[in-house]
Amino acid sequence: MTRAVPAWSTGALKLRPQPKPVQTSLRRSSPADGAVLDDSDAVVTPGMRQIISVADMLPTPDPGHRRKEGNRMGIVLFPGDDDVTSPDISWSYTGFNMFRKWLAQAEGFGLSEMRRFGGDRAWNSVSTTLAPILDHPDDDGPDLTPAQCATIQPRLEAIIDQREHDGSDPIVQRRLEDTRQLVEVMKFCLDKDVELVFG
Repeated sequence: MTRAVPAWSTGALKLRPQPKPVQTSLRRSSPADGAVLDDSDAVVTPGMRQIISVADMLPTPDPGHRRKEGNRMGIVLFPGDDDVTSPDISWSYTGFNMFRKWLAQAEGFGLSEMRRFGGDRAWNSVSTTLAPILDHPDDDGPDLTPAQCATIQPRLEAIIDQREHDGSDPIVQRRLEDTRQLVEVMKFCLDKDVELVFG
């Protein structure tokens, strides 16, 4: 039994029997019939390659997952040293928001109370050295200077020390690990005297 699949080789919709799938392991071409096999083991003939190749349809991540434009699915904080091998930390937008809510809670206030986050409380009404990262736009916005990193880093380390006793909670474990990784990226920025880039 065959299934009809679209072929777009002539620009008009045609029906072509789909060849019997061949199980393979990372096989990319078949010299006999010119078919291309992607990692999902689906057979893709030359005329259909552009339409149904899953690999072609997925976005290709850039080195270090650092995108300043285009289709982004999250946020990355990384040193502004133009070296994609430098340490970085990334979240989905939702994950970054949850991380910041956790930090704000550690500072004694709710992020949802604040301006830009649905509330009307001014940022100058709270006392926290984490304001530059808590009150930062997800997209664009200024990078953090080495001086700002030097101010933020000790407070992040203090939060780690305060909350390590809650390490049995998997959510807290995740937040602590994110905080440790952010501290490492900030230390790198300080060592290299470069900005922390929001990408």
